[in-house]
Amino acid sequence: MILVREIQKSFGRVDAVRGMSFTIEPGEVVALLGPNGAGKSTTIRMITSYLSPDEGSVRIDGYDTQTDSLEVRQRIGYLPESAPLYPEMRVIDFLDYRARLFHLPRGARAKAIGQVMDRCRIAAVARRRIGHLSKGYRQRVGLASALLHNPPVLILDEPSNGLDPSQIRETRSLVHELAENRTMIICSHILPEVERLATRLIVIAGGRKLADGTLGDLLAQHTAPQLVVEVQGDLQAFQASLGDVCGVRAIMQKPTKDPGWTILTIDTLPSAPDPRPEIACRAASASIALRELREVKPSLERVFMDLIESPETIATSTPHHAEATH
Repeated sequence: MILVREIQKSFGRVDAVRGMSFTIEPGEVVALLGPNGAGKSTTIRMITSYLSPDEGSVRIDGYDTQTDSLEVRQRIGYLPESAPLYPEMRVIDFLDYRARLFHLPRGARAKAIGQVMDRCRIAAVARRRIGHLSKGYRQRVGLASALLHNPPVLILDEPSNGLDPSQIRETRSLVHELAENRTMIICSHILPEVERLATRLIVIAGGRKLADGTLGDLLAQHTAPQLVVEVQGDLQAFQASLGDVCGVRAIMQKPTKDPGWTILTIDTLPSAPDPRPEIACRAASASIALRELREVKPSLERVFMDLIESPETIATSTPHHAEATH
């Protein structure tokens, strides 16, 4: 279990993380989502004992990251955004060096190195220098080094950063395999990858937690369906009348490739009845040609943008300066 309680971290007078709390149960794959500068990597570094929180605490399997740092690190495999590799070393030598840092006995080292090379599919480049490898292979070497001591907790910070589509697909497949018997935290801003990998999402901005739940939970709690209406005719009066329809929150208009036709995108209210029958009736009454009227289900991208662009989030995410202490 990972238990994060009211952690705060400031750099100089800027608060990077402000009162973050969450719990991750064994076997969960949790994604931390947020824009650049949201506090994702700072949160990760406090969980992994690389940084000490100014306030609050983090516990891994009951061990405090500050008072029991060694016990915590033995339970965590961590792949930072830029994997700390030695380009002049051969892959197998680097993995042996890392295994020694984990105090693996000689016989166990050889076995662990063989296992992680097979698991991460890097056996074919075992004798090559790391600096001569592609970005995708270097990511795999970094991941292999994080798995040497078979940690129950695996933390990946932007694992797909800088990879091409083929490499992203291979990394996704590998992460799926690794998640079968581990607790995982994935820090990313690539939303399609998060949807495919995570069982739970934590959205943060301005160093604060904005939302926490499964994708289905977030879609249900934070957004309502949009409507796409394709029409032709006198739109000024028709569009004005739609503002009175129960459930209609906002209307956006854009032209289509067909002359005379217009697409209206309508944001609806979550708890209101379906406004489509009323919209169809008003179109008929106003002699508006209606070519399409369909519902568009909410997406993770829309949830994410709604959360980070809300007035409340913008107000609290502006650069915040910590109070000077004496």
